[in-house]
Amino acid sequence: MLPELLQSPDLFHLLHRIDIDLADQQQKAGCPFCGSTLHYSNYQRQPRGGPPLADELSIRFSLCCSNEKCRRRTLPKSTIFMGRRVYFGAAILIITTLNQNMPQEYSKNLLVQLFEVNRKTINNWLAYFREIFPKTEIWKTVRGLIGCEVENQNLPESLVKHYCEHSRSPESAILNCLGLLSTGLAAV
Repeated sequence: MLPELLQSPDLFHLLHRIDIDLADQQQKAGCPFCGSTLHYSNYQRQPRGGPPLADELSIRFSLCCSNEKCRRRTLPKSTIFMGRRVYFGAAILIITTLNQNMPQEYSKNLLVQLFEVNRKTINNWLAYFREIFPKTEIWKTVRGLIGCEVENQNLPESLVKHYCEHSRSPESAILNCLGLLSTGLAAV
């Protein structure tokens, strides 16, 4: 079921709506550096790992300070994009989970063929979840809110599994995981 989610435009429409809300919240909060008004200064991304999307769904929201002495950019949190990575956040989450959860059925070679991602990239993602993500402030903040069955050494697979068991559908499980990874807000 998880690989099919990456071909669902509905998932990306939902993630886009969440990103709009996150950007609006950031804009209303003002510049984090000087408190001035923020203006939209979005840019187009060409993410990989999902279906072909309308241009408006591939926009990375960005905000720029209106104060001439500041003019700093602020990137609102995003559920579509995972930082500066080229692949959709959902693709990173699903591909790493498939490789961890079912290594015989979804070997790296098969994942390379299905999603046009190279083995080194998959290994980098796995290393990120194994070594870097458990040390982030977001994970430290929500770790106590997530069940003890979610093990740091099995991230992101144990997190996806947790949400799949506590969600009404695979789509909502992935939405909850992406929300947690981007905002630090735990659902369930």
